[in-house]
Amino acid sequence: MTDNWQRKTTLFLASQSISLFGSSLVQYAILWYITLQTQSGVMMTISIICGFVPTFFLSPFAGVWADRYNRKLLIIFSDSLIAFSTLILAILFLMGYNFIWLLFLMSSIRSIGSGIQNPAVGAFLPQFVPKDKLTKVNGINSSIQAAIMLLSPMLSGAILTFASIEKIFFIDVITAAIAVLTLLFFLKVPPHAKALEKQNLSYFGDLKAGLSYIKHHSYLKDFFIFCAFFFFLIAPGATLTPLQVTRTFGNQVWRLTSIEVAFSIGMIVGGILISTLGGFKNKIHTMGLAVITMGVCTFALGVVPNFWVYLGIMLIYGIVIPLYHTPATVILQTTVEDEFRGRVFSVLSMIAGSIVPLSMLVFGPLADMVKIEYILIVTGVLLLILSFFFVRNKTLLAHGK
Repeated sequence: MTDNWQRKTTLFLASQSISLFGSSLVQYAILWYITLQTQSGVMMTISIICGFVPTFFLSPFAGVWADRYNRKLLIIFSDSLIAFSTLILAILFLMGYNFIWLLFLMSSIRSIGSGIQNPAVGAFLPQFVPKDKLTKVNGINSSIQAAIMLLSPMLSGAILTFASIEKIFFIDVITAAIAVLTLLFFLKVPPHAKALEKQNLSYFGDLKAGLSYIKHHSYLKDFFIFCAFFFFLIAPGATLTPLQVTRTFGNQVWRLTSIEVAFSIGMIVGGILISTLGGFKNKIHTMGLAVITMGVCTFALGVVPNFWVYLGIMLIYGIVIPLYHTPATVILQTTVEDEFRGRVFSVLSMIAGSIVPLSMLVFGPLADMVKIEYILIVTGVLLLILSFFFVRNKTLLAHGK
């Protein structure tokens, strides 16, 4: 561990924040473009599937890469891939080829980049951040990301009101280039030990070893089973709310912007809380409180008739996201050996990359047949039931200490 970890952490978080800003602008632009143009649950489902399925298929290999190769270079490559594809899309839109299927293709390419990047980022931070500082750093990172998520929907909505969508695409290209140059020339972190060894290519052998490690790690096995159910039930609240707002309260851009703003303000508050207070002594208790609150909020989003109350619920929802995500990430970063960390984070990405699209294959078409409110009520109740089993799992509680 270097004695200059604060500078490295600042540079890394700054580069990722700049990249996230541009990506968030594109994410909201694509989401709102599809929502406002189609108002279709099926179209939203296709978009979401395109954004997750490539991650699912790539994650097993990306985890092996993150454990074998220089993680910083993998992050640089993924940012560059996303920037280049966004540039091509912007040019096509300028030429008049503004087809919905191009946005689906773009979501798929961005998913490939995320599939490479996520395991590398999760495994990279512990290389230069002391273990006892990981909760604080991850909490600060959550607040920074939330602040960006607060600004980006407002800016994206503002730009879309007076300019075309390709302007946002070009902003993403510029921010990605800044992030790549920062990592490449200013952040000096030696590769981890495995990356310095001569590599004998056996992806499936490494993948099998990683899966075997998870299978025989009591916490990981139980936690990933929980994650499968959690991601399935959380998907409607995370993805169908813009469509619900459009149908129930109105299709004005400011409404879509305001729910993202409320959610992001909540995440800023939650990130500050977890980085300063650290949560309960047992991290599982902190995560359990977050899941219970998510269940209550999901249920409430299905019953409130007033848009301003709806925004208040989204604010609370945002607060508890860092209370779940931060301790979950820290437990993985501190309990998993460095040589397996990339594969463990890749399996987590793979679970999300498969379960969320599977959930939307069910709930997306269902949203065109029944009210989204009914879907949120049912999934909210099921989340509350799931939280009961989560906080009473002795294996999880033992590792949460």
